[in-house]
Amino acid sequence: MVNVAVMGYGTVGSGVVEVIETNGKKIDKRAGMHVKIKYVLDLRDFPGDPIQEKIIHDFETIINDDEIKIVVEVMGGVEPAYTFVKRCLQAGKSVVTSNKALVAKHGAELLEIARTNNINFLFEASVGGGIPIIRPLNSSLTADEIEEITGILNGTTNYMLSKMFYEDADYDTVLKEAQANGYAEADPTADVEGYDACRKIAILSSLVSGQQVDFEDIYTEGISKITADDFKYAKAMGMTVKLLAMAKREGEQLQAIVAPFLLGVNHPLYNVNDVFNAIFVRGNVLGDAMFYGSGAGKLPTASAVVADIVDAAKHLHRTIMIDWTSEKRKLQDREKMKRKFFVRIKGNAEQLKPDLEADFGEMKIVSAGLDGEFGFITGMMTEGEYEEKAKGYADIVHMIRVET
Repeated sequence: MVNVAVMGYGTVGSGVVEVIETNGKKIDKRAGMHVKIKYVLDLRDFPGDPIQEKIIHDFETIINDDEIKIVVEVMGGVEPAYTFVKRCLQAGKSVVTSNKALVAKHGAELLEIARTNNINFLFEASVGGGIPIIRPLNSSLTADEIEEITGILNGTTNYMLSKMFYEDADYDTVLKEAQANGYAEADPTADVEGYDACRKIAILSSLVSGQQVDFEDIYTEGISKITADDFKYAKAMGMTVKLLAMAKREGEQLQAIVAPFLLGVNHPLYNVNDVFNAIFVRGNVLGDAMFYGSGAGKLPTASAVVADIVDAAKHLHRTIMIDWTSEKRKLQDREKMKRKFFVRIKGNAEQLKPDLEADFGEMKIVSAGLDGEFGFITGMMTEGEYEEKAKGYADIVHMIRVET
């Protein structure tokens, strides 16, 4: 038998308890032993809930109990989660977490402590909710050099952009609907400004490179400036808009970005809609692969957490090697990244075309039937080149990057 303590009885924590209760026999069989939740740490009490008999309020109870071999951290945030997790690992207890903020900031350090103590720090649920991606990167794809990871990693923004595309709705309307349906928080900043997706691609970039990629170094742009008019142009081009979190190798360079992109119908992420997430991986041997599913939610995330509990139980005194050191990985400057750009601009297309082509290369003019403006897709150019040329056009309305 292995005794487990769960820190946090919120959405994911209660889901972990539910999954273990529902699928206990199957989980025990796969773990090779009985998995028992001994404690649930929370500031609150839960009268009437059977979990109350396991509720504790003092973290020291977990630290001082030698029977606790695995600790599940589903509290969220960096503190006190970081302090608690670090102490658990130093005390020889394996830790499983779904906390992307914690993993993005302290993952390399916590993995090193786990290695030193021959235990495990596992975090499958920190990226993509119930979608398995970290385990495949760490085991199934170890023979590959990963050349690209591009993902729709935030269900809230994907839900909103899908609504804007299919219902011709504006940003404010779909945000209110997302909040009413429980998909967006009262303060949606972390989702709509791309910070959530940024932390997730920082984790994946660190795993792919084997070095620490700081999320603060990743250029991040959210969806709050995307309008219904942008989608009119997207539809006129047979495209859609998605918030992508992207990491690519360019020779020896690693580039990473989070931003809205225009995607054509042939792009593998074009048809990922609603709250679903998907992650596209390209390896130099495997080629292309897709991971698709529920990127958030109580039970999908809890399922990934419990899978890590099983892994930790099967490797109680042996570290599952994860290649991620604290050595900092420098990213390619965003200004040097090359791509095409879709630009909306006020004015007459025929009159402006010669100057625009001189600055932005051979381009495609796009009309969406909007008075006084038109759109165009630039030739291939760097971000720095685009920004320098765009300074000469005060009438540019909006720019969206294009992923081909």
